[in-house]
Amino acid sequence: SRGLHYVGANVESSVDPDSVCKAERIVLPGVGAFASGMEELQALGMDEAVKQVAQAGRPILGICLGMQMLLDTSNEHGKHAGLGLIPGVVVPIPTVDNDEFQRKVPHIGWNALKFPIHRRNWNHTCLDVASEGTYYYFVHSFMAVPDNSEHILAECLYQGIRVTGAINKENITGLQFHPERSGPSGLAILRRFVAS
Repeated sequence: SRGLHYVGANVESSVDPDSVCKAERIVLPGVGAFASGMEELQALGMDEAVKQVAQAGRPILGICLGMQMLLDTSNEHGKHAGLGLIPGVVVPIPTVDNDEFQRKVPHIGWNALKFPIHRRNWNHTCLDVASEGTYYYFVHSFMAVPDNSEHILAECLYQGIRVTGAINKENITGLQFHPERSGPSGLAILRRFVAS
């Protein structure tokens, strides 16, 4: 919320579904395990509130675990249902390729965003203030795999594989990286989301 305050947003942190349903836009943050994150949303009635905001066409921004919960399911420590706002699954970042290479997980640190194969710009999204190759801060062990590659907004290369860095479907955007920890470039994305 400090990052959002810094870029001029009027921020209310809430676990009240009625307040969330009335919000002009929402940010769904998250750190931790998928199952416990979804359990907490459901216990508070926040899952339905987020879905109502999505159906109303108001902007939603999921960050890190918040992005992953936008998808249908996660394979993190079993199979768990997500919010189902963007079709797809969350899977572990593979640690081994060709029975030889040991990839370090979690993916922690700075990585550059790249256009996915089907995209040449980030126009009309909160990433339209970003340039390809700009570095952002990541910390995660699981990655989003949307069913429709058109929903992949940005990728990064991590030790030889493409990892989804951002997803988008209509008014719903998810960022795997932490914009609030990514310096001026990350704050620019938050500013753009607040202004959208």
